[in-house]
Amino acid sequence: MKFDTPAGQNPIDRMQVVGRAMNRIDGPLKTTGTAPYAYEHHAEVPNAAYGYLVPAAIAKGRIASIDTRAAKAAPGVLAIVTAQNAGPLGKGDKNTVKLLAGPDVDHYHQAVAVVVAETFEQARAAAGLVRVDYARGAAQFDLDQALKTAPLTGGSSGEGSGAPAVDRVGKFEQAFAAAAVTLDQTYSTPDHSHAMMEPFASIAAWNGDELTLWTSNQMINWGHEDLAKTLGMPKEKIRFMSPYVGGGFGGKLFLRTDAVMAALGAKAAGRPVKLALSRPVIANNTTHRPATRQRIRIGAQKDGTITAIAHESGSGDQPGGSPETAVNQTKLLYAGANRMISMRLAVLNLPEGNAMRAPGEAPGMMALEIAMDEMAEKLGMDPIAFRIKNDTQVDPEKPERRFSQRELVRCLNEGAQRFGWSRRNAKPGQVRDGKWLVGMGVASAFRNHMNMPSAARVRLGQDGVVTVETDMTDIGTGSYTIIAQTAAEMMGVPVEAVVVKLGSSAYPVSAGSGGQFGAANSTAGVYAACVKLREQVAQRLGFNSADAVFQGSKVTSGNRAADLKQAAQGGELVGEDKIEFGKLGKEYQLSTFGAHFVEVGVDAYTGATRLRRMLAVCAAGRIINPKSARSQVIGAMTMGVGSALMEELAVDTRFGLFINHDLALYEVPVHADIPHQEVVFLPEVDDKANPMKAKGVGELGLCGVGAAVANAIYNATGVRVRDYPITLDKHLDKLPAVA
Repeated sequence: MKFDTPAGQNPIDRMQVVGRAMNRIDGPLKTTGTAPYAYEHHAEVPNAAYGYLVPAAIAKGRIASIDTRAAKAAPGVLAIVTAQNAGPLGKGDKNTVKLLAGPDVDHYHQAVAVVVAETFEQARAAAGLVRVDYARGAAQFDLDQALKTAPLTGGSSGEGSGAPAVDRVGKFEQAFAAAAVTLDQTYSTPDHSHAMMEPFASIAAWNGDELTLWTSNQMINWGHEDLAKTLGMPKEKIRFMSPYVGGGFGGKLFLRTDAVMAALGAKAAGRPVKLALSRPVIANNTTHRPATRQRIRIGAQKDGTITAIAHESGSGDQPGGSPETAVNQTKLLYAGANRMISMRLAVLNLPEGNAMRAPGEAPGMMALEIAMDEMAEKLGMDPIAFRIKNDTQVDPEKPERRFSQRELVRCLNEGAQRFGWSRRNAKPGQVRDGKWLVGMGVASAFRNHMNMPSAARVRLGQDGVVTVETDMTDIGTGSYTIIAQTAAEMMGVPVEAVVVKLGSSAYPVSAGSGGQFGAANSTAGVYAACVKLREQVAQRLGFNSADAVFQGSKVTSGNRAADLKQAAQGGELVGEDKIEFGKLGKEYQLSTFGAHFVEVGVDAYTGATRLRRMLAVCAAGRIINPKSARSQVIGAMTMGVGSALMEELAVDTRFGLFINHDLALYEVPVHADIPHQEVVFLPEVDDKANPMKAKGVGELGLCGVGAAVANAIYNATGVRVRDYPITLDKHLDKLPAVA
């Protein structure tokens, strides 16, 4: 199905199933522990051995020698695989560096070997007996130092966030110099870890020259293709499966070493092998969100009209990597005739940087939305009024290109009314509640919507059950449920009559889970497949498909009616199709908008920050399931609190590793850190997006939260902190006097 004209009236608009708050259909399996995650396919693989990784102990250099004799002689050991005996290996298109070191080492904890044994304990013990001697090489681990000579570099996250090396509109420098009021500040964000609950884990089993892999991966087709390329074998010889994923946040978009080493270990041992990465190895071996250094300059007239805006960002990655695209939102979010954005990319020998929830906008909004508050204060304007003053309904760089939907002003106004913004004291450090300094903060929310082809297969059985097959994944986001809702709405059956099968390379290729593109595109693909199935049902029943109505498990056309299952009595019917997109995404700017409001208390004696209230108002097209969408947004808000107040991978610039590489030292929010969270979805349908008229929302809920927290802390204390995370040591000595 080609989507190249705005969506008209269609069966989804009935909203009898779609748009209703619904419990997740996979919920009972997960709460009873019967949903098998990657490491738990015991029924399919009853005799699996265990793999344990030997990670590199240096960040850059060469392996001088590997002595595996003691490990091979250890109890229970079945095989040891290194680059010396693994055979020729390729590198996946979406991997920046190879997944098995040898002889060169590219980063700390890169895989050097895998030890396979009868038990996990035996494999772990034997891995400790592998002796590796290294020759260290010259390396760079200090971002600030490396950025001094880093080149201007454009790039894309691959998730709708990207920018050229330098992008100019008008004459920024002249307009900034002539502006009545100006701001020029720098901001920093640290490296972040995904810290998902389920570790990276895989089970590999060979049958002759065919490989079956159960793994934890967000993008089945990407992983399937890159595993085939890495192992140098035909894609058709690999079955790649990930039916349940216990969190990914972008870290599991790509093939990682657990999958490759499990496959190599299983081949060498002649047994299925299961392998899970330990927490320290996850932090240093897999990907992370790169740190940024950002400079923002804004010039405005005295009435608050922005006349000049510039956003420059620098980040680092392995050779051949890409920049963190932190300037993307500044291209689109606010009006201003004279504009400049740029990015620099430094070569660092730290572990690979790559996508983490809302890559680009998440750290970019952390800086931009503080700068907007700082500029509003210089102008003597309310921060919300300043943002509304500079709203635009067109792409500021291409005024002929309108936004398909843009409800930023409404999000800000409705949020202000709900949150009681009018009670905010504009003068910082004035509101106290006992020992607490109390403040409110606001930030805009922005994230692009991205159209991606997505396919599905839908079957109608003789029992009237509708079965959906697509390689879409459910990473805790509710994919099973919204896909079931879509099929139920299209085929006119209750959700209970729909079976959803996900996460297998045997199914049609979907958009996958990432970039908040998964929900809208995968359901649009199911919509397209259901249109095909509806046509077959109508043809089988002798109805005119153009006017056939599917409702109440029946099909009606004119004065004729039949049970839906009657159409399949002569044999199962199958509809398969994919959604493809035309020119609309180029003619219109497809984006999502919102507003975040936060109230904090800062202990006047200790400087500790506590969240008191949070509100998100979102405009993101049709919300397919408000219940699971709310869960996505409050999870994103929680992640935003973490990035604002505590999350930071500490870099050892001597040896090139992240020191706090486990959940004991890498702090993330817990229940006690998070107050009541309110989420409001504005009623919106976007007919330029897809037949579902829906867009993503799971990353919009993160973008801007960190800045809203930072702005609230400033309003509470009068101390402006521009370097995340905002820990108490950064403002304690500047707090107002307690007596």
